[in-house]
Amino acid sequence: MKITFITCCFSVFMAFGQKSEARFWLSSEEALEEIAQIKKAIIAPAFKNREYLVTSYGAKGDGTTKNTESFKNAIEACNAGGGGKVVVPAGNFLTGPIYLKSNVNLYLSEDATITFSRDTKDYPLVLTRWEGMDCMNYSPQIYAYNEKNIAVTGKGTLNGNANNMYWWPWKGSKNHGWKEGVGNQFKARESLHVMMKGKINPRKRIFGDGYYLRPYMIQPYHCQNLLISGVKMIDSPMWFISPVMCENVIIEKVHIEAHGPNTDGCDPDACKNVWIKDCYFDTGDDCIAIKSGRDEDGRNNKRGAENHIIEGCTMKDGHGGIVIGSEIAGGARNIYAVKCKMDSKNLDRVLRVKTSSSRGGTIENIFLKDITVGSFGESAIHFNMFYENPGNFMPTIRNIWVENLNVEKGGEYAIWVKAYKESPIENLKVVNCKWNGIKTPLKIENVKNMQLENVVINGELFKYDNNQEK
Repeated sequence: MKITFITCCFSVFMAFGQKSEARFWLSSEEALEEIAQIKKAIIAPAFKNREYLVTSYGAKGDGTTKNTESFKNAIEACNAGGGGKVVVPAGNFLTGPIYLKSNVNLYLSEDATITFSRDTKDYPLVLTRWEGMDCMNYSPQIYAYNEKNIAVTGKGTLNGNANNMYWWPWKGSKNHGWKEGVGNQFKARESLHVMMKGKINPRKRIFGDGYYLRPYMIQPYHCQNLLISGVKMIDSPMWFISPVMCENVIIEKVHIEAHGPNTDGCDPDACKNVWIKDCYFDTGDDCIAIKSGRDEDGRNNKRGAENHIIEGCTMKDGHGGIVIGSEIAGGARNIYAVKCKMDSKNLDRVLRVKTSSSRGGTIENIFLKDITVGSFGESAIHFNMFYENPGNFMPTIRNIWVENLNVEKGGEYAIWVKAYKESPIENLKVVNCKWNGIKTPLKIENVKNMQLENVVINGELFKYDNNQEK
C-alpha cells in the first residue's frame, strides 16, 4: 500500500531531532512523489508590471560613480508604489550594499553589471549570520531582513569585486594574498565562537572594521518568497548566496564562479522549501551546502533545513558538490538531488555530509538520483562526524538513498564513512550505480544497515556484508 506524502511528512516531523527511528523510503518512486508535492508548495513571487529605472534616480553606469543612494531611492520608490521591477540597464554600476524591500524585483539587463564597493565604510553593520553564527557585521552586498516577495533576476552580472588584494586576504591564507603582519579573521572568528557559546545576544556581538569578517554576496535574513534567477555572479568576498531562516526560495539558472577562500556557491541556512535548479557552480569551496546554524545558534533557533530540492545543476570545481553541513546544528531533513552533473578532479566529493558532536542534530532523508559524474578527487559518498572539535551533542545521520550515481573516472574512494560507534550512519542504500577509476572502494567506520544493490565498481559487481568491517 502506498503511503501518502502527508503521512510521510508527519512521520518525519515526529522523528525530526529525535533519536527514534524515522520512516525510510520503500522505493525511489515514493521519494519522487515527495519531490513533486514539495514543488507544488514552492511558488515564485509575483510583481507589479511597473518599472523603476535606476538611471532615473541618478545612477551612472560608468564604473566609477558610486550609486548607493540611487539604488536605495529607486528601491524605496518601488516599494512605496506597491512593488515592481527596479531595472539596471547596460553599464557598470559601482555601489555599496543594496537593501531589498518587499515586492521589489532587482532586474539586471543584459550587459548590466553591478560592481560592489571595496570600501568598508560603505558597509553598514546589520544582523547577519557568519559561518552559522549570528552577529552584527558588514552588510551582505545584497541584504534583506523580514521582507516578503523579493527577487534578483535578469541576464546581467553581480561582481563581488574580491581578489587576492581585496577581501580574500582576510581569510589569513597566503594562497589568497595574505601576508605576515597584515590583519586577518582569526581573532574575530574565535571571539564570535566564544560569544555564541556564552549565548550573548547576537545584536551585542559587534564586529565590522578591524575584525576582518568578510561579507557575503546575497543574504536575505528571515524573509519569505525569494527568487534569484538568471544572473551571473563572480568573485564574492565569501559565500555567494545564503538565505537565512527563509521560506519559499527559488534559485534558478544562476552562473557562479570564484576560486577564492570560502566562496561557496549556494548555502541556504535553516530554510524551508528551497528549490535550486539549472544552476552552474565553479567555486573555491562547496558548490551547494545546506546548513542550519552552528552549535548554540543552530540549536537555540530551533530551525532546521527542510524540503530542499536540487535539480539539473552542474558542478565543476569545489570541495563538495552536494553538501550538508558543517553548520548543521539545527538538523536537516528531506533533501533531494536529481539530474545533476559533476566533472572535475578539483571537485573533492559528490555527496558530502559533515558534522560533529559539537553540533548535534539529526540529518535524515537524503535522496540522490540520476547524478552523472565525469571525475572527482576524493569520495563519491562521504560522511564525516568528526569534521570539527568534539562536544556533548551526538549527531544522527540516517536514511540515505543514492540511485543511478554513475562515475566515469573516479577518485580515491567510492564510499567513505567516519561515524561514532554510538551513532553509526543508519540506512544507507546505494542502488544501480557504476563507478570506474576508484582506487579504494570503501573506507567505513560505523555503519548500520548499509545496502548495495547492483553496484558495480571498476567493472565488478560489489557486495558488502554489514557484519564485516572493511
